[in-house]
Amino acid sequence: MTDRKAQLAANLARVEERIASSCAAAGRRREDVTLVVVTKTYPASDVRILHELGVRHVAENRDQDAAPKATACADLSLTWHFVGQLQTNKVRSVAGYADIVQSVDRLKLVTALSAAAVRGERELGCLVQVALDAESGERGERGGVAPDGVEELAAAIDGAPGLRLGGLMTVAPLTGEYAGRQRAAFERLMEISSRLRAGRPAANMVSAGMSGDLEDAVAAGATHVRVGTAVLGVRPRLG
Repeated sequence: MTDRKAQLAANLARVEERIASSCAAAGRRREDVTLVVVTKTYPASDVRILHELGVRHVAENRDQDAAPKATACADLSLTWHFVGQLQTNKVRSVAGYADIVQSVDRLKLVTALSAAAVRGERELGCLVQVALDAESGERGERGGVAPDGVEELAAAIDGAPGLRLGGLMTVAPLTGEYAGRQRAAFERLMEISSRLRAGRPAANMVSAGMSGDLEDAVAAGATHVRVGTAVLGVRPRLG
């Protein structure tokens, strides 16, 4: 085993133990929580090692990094998640490799993703990104739509060819009433998810929690946690 593979295996084992312990504490089954490893800034070689170690869900947040990496790993059985703020001029590229776009936060993006999916004869899973720090009609600094805008976006995705509404995503806010209160933030997301699922039971994905707060996300009911640093290490500075 190479040094890098041993390092990633040890890190994955620690993260797995955290998730398993959190599930046990919350009375949830371990298989109800999917680990998505965020591989941004790390090379395709790490993605290959992660696949060898059993990882099947990986995430990227920048198309210029993700597109060549996805191409280099096209032979692997992986589900690719796009989790960054997405500009419409990058949509055609992202729609070529992403299986799930977790950061849908505006109607213009829904239209662009739908056109790209139809053109590429693909179906894209879409999560509505919720900005819990947004005031009515506003978007948070990290992207996202205010809670009262979720229904409109969900309906647009539902009606868009080539798209499938998967559920909701959030990033723990740095400002507003939920700043520093990750558990409360994720519980609020679950409330919004419950309303969404009342009319759209298939939209049951809830993506929340990262390396520092995955326990809070699992406790609140998240179905997917996005973990980067705890698996791959401290990220190198980008040039």
